[in-house]
Parts: sequence; C-alpha cells; structure tokens
Amino acid sequence: MKITFLHPPVNLSGGVRVVATHAEGLAARGHAVRHVSVTPPRAPLRRQIKSVLRGRGVIPRPSVRASHLDDTNVPHVILPTPTIAADQLPDADVVVATWWETAEWMAALPASKGAKVHLIQDYEMFDHLPQDRVDAVYRLPVHRVVVSDYIQRMLEQHHGATGVDLVPNAVDLDHFTAPPRAKSDTLCVGVVYTERPRKNLALAIAALEVAKARLPHLRAVVFGTQEIADFLPLPGWVVYHKDPPQRDIPGLYACADVWLFTSESEGFGLPLLEAMACRTPVLATDAGAAPDLVDGSNGELLPAEVTAFADALERFDALPDAVWRVYSQAAHQTAHRYTWDMAFDLMEQSLTRASAQSGPRR
Repeated sequence: MKITFLHPPVNLSGGVRVVATHAEGLAARGHAVRHVSVTPPRAPLRRQIKSVLRGRGVIPRPSVRASHLDDTNVPHVILPTPTIAADQLPDADVVVATWWETAEWMAALPASKGAKVHLIQDYEMFDHLPQDRVDAVYRLPVHRVVVSDYIQRMLEQHHGATGVDLVPNAVDLDHFTAPPRAKSDTLCVGVVYTERPRKNLALAIAALEVAKARLPHLRAVVFGTQEIADFLPLPGWVVYHKDPPQRDIPGLYACADVWLFTSESEGFGLPLLEAMACRTPVLATDAGAAPDLVDGSNGELLPAEVTAFADALERFDALPDAVWRVYSQAAHQTAHRYTWDMAFDLMEQSLTRASAQSGPRR
C-alpha cells in the first residue's frame, strides 16, 4: 500500500514517536510510506502588534523543531504552510490523520489521496481546544484507530462512533530493557517531569514529600525535557535529569524501585510500559491504559490522592527483596505482551481493511 501520514508541527513527543515507529514498521513490510507535516504557525496578529508597539519588532515564525521523524528511513516532507491541501499530497491507498486538526484537513481531500483513517492517541476534548470542532471530527465518516480501550469507550459513548479498531501502543523492547536486579537498600522512586496540568505532577510531588517525612532515606529520580517551572518546583532532595539522551532513559527507569504515574487523563501512558520493560513496578491512577496494564502483580492502581500514593510508597519500602523481585518480574512480563510486531500486525490489518472498504479512488 501507499500510505501517507499527516502531521501538525512535529516534535519529540511520545505521540510522534509512536507514529514514526509504525511508519518504519510498515515500510519494512514493503509499504510505500511517507510523512507530511506543516511548519509551526506565526504568532497571532494581536501578539505581533504588541511586539511591534513595544519596540521588539515582528515575531519571527518559529523554527522547525527536532522530532522523532528525523533520522528515520521514511521520507518526511515539511510543508511551508500551516495546513495541508490536496495539491500538496501524492495519490495513495491510505491517508492517516494523526491529530484532530489534521483530520479536518483529511476530510476535505479527494478519494484519490487514499482511504481516510484517523489515528487517535488521546481523547482530545481538551478545554483549550475548540470542542465543537473536535466533536465534529470524531463524527466524520472515516475509519478510526485508537490506542486504548479508554479512547474507544469515549468515542462510542459521547460521539456515536462504531467500528473503531484498537491498536494498543507498544514498547521498544530492544531499547527499554534492563537485567534482573535486587531492590535498592534505600527505596528510589521515579517520575517523569511535565508541567501539563492533566499529567498531575503536583500529586506525585506532594506524595513524595509526605512519604519523605515518613521515610527519611527515600530517594527520587526525575527526568523531563524542560526546565523546572517556578510554579511546579521539585523538592531539593530530588535528582532531576533535564533532557537526557534517549540512550540514557532506560537506565533512569531501571534505577528506580517503583515508578509513579499520576495523570488525571491520558490517551495511553507510554511511561507505564517503558518503566515495566525496565523491570520497574508502577503505582498509577486509572488514567489511559493503566487499568489494562496494572493488575496488582506488577504494581498498584490507586485513587488520585496524596495519602494513597504515600501509603503505597511506604508499603513498597517495606517489601522484602524477594517479594519486590516478583513485582519486578511481573512488570517485565506485562511489557513483553505489548510488542511492536504485534502492533504492526494490527495496524497493517486495520489500514488494509480501510483501503478495501473505501471503494474506487479517482
């Protein structure tokens, strides 16, 4: 098949990494795959006027950022426009929108550009987005692929979607790996730093502080891609790794004895699988795919409450090494059920179905 993936401005987010991996997997199976993305838009006119009036001049267009589409074997065309139109795309068998706004662009394309597929990695009814437009996108007569049962339920319950294909995210088991190990003498807790409100890092920080008061020996390791925000500081005793190289991230997961996942909402939650692949049990809220992944043998599902997470950290601190190793091994086994080969199979089957059901393309 000829497959075109449509992107907004791309970056180093987990969602872009998932699409990049699928594209490489499909290309390795003999499909002709390409990415098409747009450049970041200019600042709104009001901001431009303010900048000029303050003597700062016109705000330049943001530069194209590094992304997971870089240095892959799949061609990537970056258009100099803020949207994608039919005359900018080759004819194909399938065209895949990867974000709600790209699905709007896809809806306007002629049939010759391919059977229309919307890959949905998050339930995008966010407060900062035009929810009427997102709702309209979710009601388009297109083929849909989702990465979690949660998204599938939301589309069916709130937007009348039917026939949605589930293709769970996977983890690169060659990259995210760690040998069996003993529990640390002093419990080490890990978490990803992000200031996005729905990730609810404030809950993790508060739980760490409460647990530290009970367990003075407690340690914590945190990594992220940004500077620590003034409104979301980390405790001074926490070790923060800013923008670590990809090759170092498995080691950061593996230096923790338990990983925290405190999101309020999530499309999937890749750090859950990545931590588990590195043999680290998880303590998680029931967001995204967590209810499908965390079963009590590999960690705990918890209410989004500070005391619940602090109490769980105290329980994990008290675990004998032999019991902790059972959790660690179960986490590792869970991650190994979510392989990219399995995901490629499901994605290939879904796109093939979409192409076959779309009828002639003229």
